[in-house]
Amino acid sequence: MDIRALGYLRLETAGFDEWRAFTLDVLGMIEAPGSTEDTLRLRLDDRAHRITIVRGATDRLLAAGWEVRDAAALAVARTELTAAGVEVEDAKPDELADRRVRGMFHCQDPAGNQLEIFWGQAQDHTPAVTPYGNRFVTGDLGLGHVVLPAPAIEEAYDFYEGLLGFTLRDSMRLPAAIVPGGAPDRDVHWMHFMGCNPRHHSLGLYPGLMAPGIVHFMVEVATLDDVGRGYDRLHAAGIPVASTLGRHTNDLMVSFYAQAPGGFQVEYGTEGRLVDDTTWVAKEMTADSFWGHQWNG
Repeated sequence: MDIRALGYLRLETAGFDEWRAFTLDVLGMIEAPGSTEDTLRLRLDDRAHRITIVRGATDRLLAAGWEVRDAAALAVARTELTAAGVEVEDAKPDELADRRVRGMFHCQDPAGNQLEIFWGQAQDHTPAVTPYGNRFVTGDLGLGHVVLPAPAIEEAYDFYEGLLGFTLRDSMRLPAAIVPGGAPDRDVHWMHFMGCNPRHHSLGLYPGLMAPGIVHFMVEVATLDDVGRGYDRLHAAGIPVASTLGRHTNDLMVSFYAQAPGGFQVEYGTEGRLVDDTTWVAKEMTADSFWGHQWNG
């Protein structure tokens, strides 16, 4: 299977107005055409939209959209998942129109996370003019990365590597005491970072439970100044800082984490590492593999 990138995310929230202010006024995203009083579509680049936020009763990840090259690649993905016993559901015409894609189907990973495999997302050829002059790093690298909960971590890992074709980039050793909902008979849990393009990781698998169905997602901006100004806007808006500025030693990204409305986090960073799979060697990390980050809570 040939997954190319994280194409988009769909979120439901009970704090719609808070998300609107957070994404537009702090993160510097662009409101896209098609937004309504109950749906916020967000542009980062030349795609019609990268993030959709829907007003609802709960806070949760509705779906992570993973992009394949074309219709033939989508057909291969569907065939391989069906042959492996994974239930797939073809998108209805109104769903294709909503996502602005040519083809798509739904499925779930072993942890129950909702996935949408798609091709042919529409472009918006008008300039993506952000409110603060910040530029997002996307293109062939996709939206950024997303970290999903996967208590049965080995089963989830086999699904993403063996079926979807992701490549392991690093694994982090986590003490069981800090993993909510992790297997109680283990002293150590493993978190996996997996890639599908040169971005160090487009997917993280976290070996515990998170009620929103997401641990965090990351968007990358072009410069350290973009990150610093975003950090200033976060403080000015009174939004809680989940982690202060710092750098991880696996993907080398300088970033901060914001406590987003809804119980999970958004990472805002720059200088993310690009990987050449012909020379990359997966490594083991520990939970303190960073400098600078001071974690709250």
